Amino acid sequence: MTDRRDIVILGSTGSIGTQAIDLVRANPDRFRVVGLTAGGSQPELFEQQVAELRPAYSGLGEEASVEAAAMSADVVLNGITGAVGLRPTLAALDAGTTLALANKESLVMGGPLVLERARPGQIVPVDSEHSAVAQCLRGGAAEEVRRLVLTASGGPFRGRTAAELADVTPEQAMAHPTWDMGPVITINSATLVNKGLEVIEAHLLFGIPYDRIEVVVHPTSVVHSMVEFVDGSTLVQASPPTMMIPIALGLAWPDRVPDAAAPVDWTRTETWEFHPLDAEAFPAVALARAAGERGATAPAVYNAANEVCVDAFRRGALRFTEIVPTVAAVLGEHDVPSTEHLTVDDVLAADAWARVRAEALLEP
Repeated sequence: MTDRRDIVILGSTGSIGTQAIDLVRANPDRFRVVGLTAGGSQPELFEQQVAELRPAYSGLGEEASVEAAAMSADVVLNGITGAVGLRPTLAALDAGTTLALANKESLVMGGPLVLERARPGQIVPVDSEHSAVAQCLRGGAAEEVRRLVLTASGGPFRGRTAAELADVTPEQAMAHPTWDMGPVITINSATLVNKGLEVIEAHLLFGIPYDRIEVVVHPTSVVHSMVEFVDGSTLVQASPPTMMIPIALGLAWPDRVPDAAAPVDWTRTETWEFHPLDAEAFPAVALARAAGERGATAPAVYNAANEVCVDAFRRGALRFTEIVPTVAAVLGEHDVPSTEHLTVDDVLAADAWARVRAEALLEP
């Protein structure tokens, strides 16, 4: 019998956190929640979670998440959204705990800083695409990998030209066709900034050069990503669009949790379509790739400027088609430090500068 694991959940009231709690409820013999934190936007839900799960530690806010991440536990699930997840990520790594990472921003902005803190295998990806790649990589040795292929649903505006995106509203951007996610990630999926972040994340997690990481559009989100090997074989990880499988793998890695989610129904007719990415209408992926290749603090600037732009778009202060160009403008002004060893202060300073500069560019 598998020993029960002590779990810390950061961002417990968000999409990842609430699904993780569902998984714990369904598997009380495998998981016990010992730490629980949230940002504070849903205090009543958080109180209900604490009352039900009775963790040893609970709290609201960034500092609470840093403290919880440093607890003695088997796994820390970082389900926080945004740059605020960096310090908890570092705290979990420094504590030597397995980090189930859904907060892609902390890896993207921290880059080498995060990787040098992590021991081999300490970070388990919870993004569905990177979880898929990690599963496919079990089928071959590292030197046998030719390229990674990340799939993108294309979001709610797949097939539209750049001109047809000019008058997109926040409500339309929030209507994702296959996934139910938080507002920031959903809008990032509409602009494909999210896929850009995932390209950077894939490079950092798996050590594959950027020119061997591709993005293809797959509207139904059944194939979560693929690994192509040098002999021409491609391994695919497929399941209906649910986060329960990558969350379960994140908590139980390298083991699987039986019945974490329903599988594909192979008795029904199923058609898988793949389309090339329209880089003209959705330039965010190419911009992210360029930021990743510049390295150092450039990915942090990409992420921070985007967070400011998404907030402006949600409140009607920026058009949809102005989000990525504004991020590009901020990146273009950023001086990447020449130092080989980034510090937390370097990353946070770049993050803060990018936010201030993005806000300034948004002023009328």
